Amino acid sequence: MTDLTDLDLWEHGDPDAVFAQLRRQDPVYRNPSAEPFWAVTRYADALAVYRDPATFSSARGMVLGVDPGQGDPASGRMLVVTDPPRHPKLRRIISGVFTPRMMSRLEDRVRATVHRLVERALSRGECEFVDDVAAGLPVAIICEILGVPPADQDWMFHLTSTAFGGGDPRSGEEVSSRERAEAYGDIFEYYAELADERRRAPGPDLVSLLARGEIDRAPLTTEEVMLNCTNLIIGGNETTRHAAAGGLLALATRPDAWRQLRADTSAVPTLVEEVLRWTTPGMHAMRTSTVDTEIAGRRIRAGERVVVWNVSADRDESVFDEPERFDVLRAPNRHIAFGQGGHHCLGAALARTELTALFEELVKQVASVEPAGPVRRTRSCVLRGIRRLPVRLTV
Repeated sequence: MTDLTDLDLWEHGDPDAVFAQLRRQDPVYRNPSAEPFWAVTRYADALAVYRDPATFSSARGMVLGVDPGQGDPASGRMLVVTDPPRHPKLRRIISGVFTPRMMSRLEDRVRATVHRLVERALSRGECEFVDDVAAGLPVAIICEILGVPPADQDWMFHLTSTAFGGGDPRSGEEVSSRERAEAYGDIFEYYAELADERRRAPGPDLVSLLARGEIDRAPLTTEEVMLNCTNLIIGGNETTRHAAAGGLLALATRPDAWRQLRADTSAVPTLVEEVLRWTTPGMHAMRTSTVDTEIAGRRIRAGERVVVWNVSADRDESVFDEPERFDVLRAPNRHIAFGQGGHHCLGAALARTELTALFEELVKQVASVEPAGPVRRTRSCVLRGIRRLPVRLTV
């Protein structure tokens, strides 16, 4: 039996083939790990779970690795592990920064950042795309949203990659559990200090909104500010970075698709949706059943963990024609890379803006792209991505 938490599967194996078999033979699969869970692999079943927070709670943890006996210590305080009625109230505070006015202002910053990163990569001819290009864009933008000063942004990228990624972002080597814990502690301490500053002198940034936010007339605690900042910077850094790298790798191995985009850059927004489907960086979302229930004929008992595998749902043959084909013109493309329901990613519009700007700049300036060395994938069952992607860019 396949254990979907086996990290060798994700770094060296073929998880897409495993999920294709599960969708056909055992779509709600009892995973035989030390802490068993139900793996939901089909699109329709995934939507049913996402859209029923009363039956499938987020509050006991939303990713594998949480002790099922203890639950998630951030429950009820971090947006992603909070259920209604508190969840929409906290979401309303955070969404205050994702306004059309802010998105319009950020688009100019996104395009300027993309232009600088691509120009620098082109001057080298060969580059390590993850560190040299893909990582630089989202960290700059999400840090601006949060209110992290530019001088701290490289350090923040290093901390989040160490704490939550598949290895040290500079060396590509595995990091120890002690190093992860230290990085996590440094992130928390940083946002605690920043929250104190913003309470005294607020600005238009998200830390200020959280630091001065209230739910039912009770102010958010410093710990709540820290937890939600941490969650947002993980989402802002990790997922967009991995989507960008995975999308470029798909195009680098399909030169006809690259030429097609060069001939018609209006297809880039459609490409972006396919990149999101193809990569689905946030591989899964965990829920806990609150009552005895059923999914696709399988009996689920109250208290059991249910894991929606977005990476499998986004290749469900009943929804996507030839799902194993990377199609830059695929439409419609109803992927769930950003989740669904009340927990649909708040930063989805920002991620699309970043990816669209990046690929538009690349296809405009780069005549061809090809791999220039071994690709290293992340060793994780939470974030699906690429740690190393050496490429050759030809003008």
